Amino acid sequence: MNIKAVILAAGKGTRMKSDLPKVVHTIYDKPLVEYVINAATEAGATDICVVVGYKADLVKNAIKANVTYAVQEEQLGTGHAVMQAADFIGKDGIVMILCGDTPLIQGITLKKLIDFHIEQNNAASVLTTMVSDPTGYGRIIRNKEGKFIKNVEQKDATADELLSKEINSGMYLFNSNALQEAFGSLTTNNAQGEYYLPDTLEYIKNKGLAVDALPIDCFEDILGVNTPEQLEEAKEVIAKRTAR
Repeated sequence: MNIKAVILAAGKGTRMKSDLPKVVHTIYDKPLVEYVINAATEAGATDICVVVGYKADLVKNAIKANVTYAVQEEQLGTGHAVMQAADFIGKDGIVMILCGDTPLIQGITLKKLIDFHIEQNNAASVLTTMVSDPTGYGRIIRNKEGKFIKNVEQKDATADELLSKEINSGMYLFNSNALQEAFGSLTTNNAQGEYYLPDTLEYIKNKGLAVDALPIDCFEDILGVNTPEQLEEAKEVIAKRTAR
């Protein structure tokens, strides 16, 4: 099975209070995005594309791994970012979509998502976790039998949907051909006025293909770094893991 990975690294990260692109901030002299690249490689990705945008040259210079690049000139949402890598994704095999600001994701966790995706014969799979306070995250909505229905962003969720404690990590696995077809369904008809990548899940599901979510126990694996405080927290986790 051919496995590719697309890593989203085009954002500025204004809450970092820095002119540097968020993904080039370092933990133990390694940029955040490099941790994600390593995890994708450990999970079995043989080709990796990093989507760059803000100060793209700085991001490219920070990355030591052998990757290809796609450029997102305007920040028009996660769906738009992934579409910039459409040629790289192609129509064969499966593709992981990851975030360049999640240095705590582990290869073993992504491998679990790959195994789940293949065993369930899914066309799309999303990595999730349960949290006590899901504020700010997209919610996973399931029916009474526990079957995946959809993902909904917080700003677009109803009062009932906001009660869901299962959150979207922003990490996905797609059959490449299903994702390519779903790109055409994306619109900006939402509260953010952006192209949401999670909207492809509903489109693929409505095509009669299998879509499901894999909840993991290790919440820290999916934590993103958006502030200097979160950068320090991630550093502490990595220090503990290294010590183990």
